[in-house]
Amino acid sequence: DFFMSIKSIFEQRLSTAMVGVGLPTETSPSVRPSVRPEFGDYQANGVMRAAKVAGENPRNLAKKILAAADLSDLVDLAEIAGPGFINLHLKKVFIAKQLSENDSKRTSTRVPKTVVIDYSGPNLAKEMHVGHLRSTIIGDCIARVHEHLGNKVVRQNHMGDWGTQFGMLIAELEYHMTSGETAELVLNDLEKFYQRAKTRFDSESAFADQARKYVVRLQSGDQHCLRLWQHFIDVSIQHNLNIYHRLNVSLKKEHIKAESSYNHQLEELVSRLSRSGIAVDDQGAKVIFLHEISDRNGRASVMIIRKSDGGYLYATTDLAALEHRAKILKANRILYFIDARQALHMKQVFSAGRLAGLVSDEVTLEHHPFGTMMGNDGKPFKTRTGGTVKLENLIDESIQRAADLVAIKNSTLHDNEILEIAKKVGIGAIKYADLSKHRSTDYVFNWDAMLSLNGNTGPYLQYAYTRICSIFKRAKVEMTQYSSKVIVNNDEEKKLCLKILQFNEVLEQVAEDSLPHLLCGYLYELASAFMCFYEKCPILKSTVAVETYQSRLTLCSKTGETIFTGLKLLGIEVTEKM
Repeated sequence: DFFMSIKSIFEQRLSTAMVGVGLPTETSPSVRPSVRPEFGDYQANGVMRAAKVAGENPRNLAKKILAAADLSDLVDLAEIAGPGFINLHLKKVFIAKQLSENDSKRTSTRVPKTVVIDYSGPNLAKEMHVGHLRSTIIGDCIARVHEHLGNKVVRQNHMGDWGTQFGMLIAELEYHMTSGETAELVLNDLEKFYQRAKTRFDSESAFADQARKYVVRLQSGDQHCLRLWQHFIDVSIQHNLNIYHRLNVSLKKEHIKAESSYNHQLEELVSRLSRSGIAVDDQGAKVIFLHEISDRNGRASVMIIRKSDGGYLYATTDLAALEHRAKILKANRILYFIDARQALHMKQVFSAGRLAGLVSDEVTLEHHPFGTMMGNDGKPFKTRTGGTVKLENLIDESIQRAADLVAIKNSTLHDNEILEIAKKVGIGAIKYADLSKHRSTDYVFNWDAMLSLNGNTGPYLQYAYTRICSIFKRAKVEMTQYSSKVIVNNDEEKKLCLKILQFNEVLEQVAEDSLPHLLCGYLYELASAFMCFYEKCPILKSTVAVETYQSRLTLCSKTGETIFTGLKLLGIEVTEKM
């Protein structure tokens, strides 16, 4: 990548120069991109340490090093600052050449890896709500980034479709279907259906007994219960797929690997762990004692994998899933986007998986937790009446709010145009407001802030893209793939070029650390650099020389392409009108 490769060149050449002036090799410099523009584009440290070794004045030594260094093809200016820092200002011609040769669509030069990503994982007993949003869109962004970089991505939507609550639900479904209603009609509102079933379970002992019997029959493979269960699952899954489509999330039906898909493995897995002595009997249950996860008194963490009544738990299913991902899917990295409250559970799964040999040490296991979406009151985001906010309702409200704003901003648009733009702006605003925050922190959900055209928001970036589109419309040339020789004459052009060249390096960091906010921050800085360039550097004026006009159009094209690609990796669509 551009910044890292230039850093490496600077370090190599400065090291050679330091050896040339008689310094030992262990005094080699450290070069990093400058944090402030007045310090140049890069800053070299290490001269003060070398001066102490050599017994020289740091500034005098820095002058000797620069005199001996071969940097003329890279820098316009190399200056000494403070007690011996070397500030390096890249040549404008060099930057222009690098941008002309740069391809933002290129993939990583690293060996591709198989990356298994566990995300979304809603409970099929209920409709998707805001609690499912963060896992879904953060995981989806990371999946897109890895694919862009050339890795093989295997999406795993570990839906909750099994357990004791399903006995209650299929008993309720049977009650309605025996009176002639269809499953689709009965399950039209999953939330209300669940509440009705729960009310009956709590108040009607006969219904509760039937529900418990159905759990046993379901887990035993009873065909009648399985048919009812399948009706429920099919309707629930379709609801989730509709939500994914509206959110522009890349999860499809083929990515579902639900809890029930591991049922046939659980008995054999527990038997195997028992034979090896890893799982032991404890008060009738099968447990694994994890000594590497101990409390402050040195007591090992206990992981139950089969209850005393013979039932299996989430932990058992998660171990089976881990083995499947490591041995069948051949993962190099397994990423879990599950909220922070599951941190201990994930530690237990990883520890037990390693201990039992279900996954080798070569496979990286990563739990990437996330914080909570909060309301203005500082509490988890709820409806005005204190209920759970359905994702479908959140999407509807965001699109409506965006439509109202679009209609105010552009009164010439037709209703169908407003709706299409509002879908992209509304969904983009929800996703960007979340993804732009550090994954591990809580954040406050605020409609006005997220839909603003100013600041670090989705609409601001979408607007920056539309502004670039409007330049090419006025120029009457096609933006896509427009390319000409880049000429860098001023600081605004230079800053924009450098920011564009940073794109792939940012993506590598996002993929490494699973932090989408790094990409959001980069895109905001890029759009801001473009706005400065647009204000200071005329493009379409008749007084602009042809070469400058072509160069600046190329900068616009490359900026537009980078914003388009970056937003696409965030799962956000662009629009040519706003």
